[in-house]
Amino acid sequence: MYERRGHPLLPRTAFAWRLARHAASAAFLVALSLGVGMVGYAHYEQWGWRQAFLNSAMLLGGMGPVHPPVSPGGQLFAGLYALYAGLVFLLAAGLLLAPLVHRFLHHFHWENDTDR
Repeated sequence: MYERRGHPLLPRTAFAWRLARHAASAAFLVALSLGVGMVGYAHYEQWGWRQAFLNSAMLLGGMGPVHPPVSPGGQLFAGLYALYAGLVFLLAAGLLLAPLVHRFLHHFHWENDTDR
């Protein structure tokens, strides 16, 4: 997927496209997770879409719930969704940072053929 140690750095345009693909993947993951949270809150707590969106977005953002659930099913869903949201946050951060870290490390390990 990425260039190997002996390969030259990826041109800036291609690197920008790589960053865009990773950002799109992270955005898709977050949007899908937001949808799952909204459907779960709407189902278990019978909340409207705005209130379900607010709680799901706050959990995905790491802030915590705004309105605590009251039903047993809603409480179980909220706990499991909070654990899932923490993992999504880490995955999205990894997707966004992976190309940058790789380019940084690749820049310092690249060996030019004229240096040998």
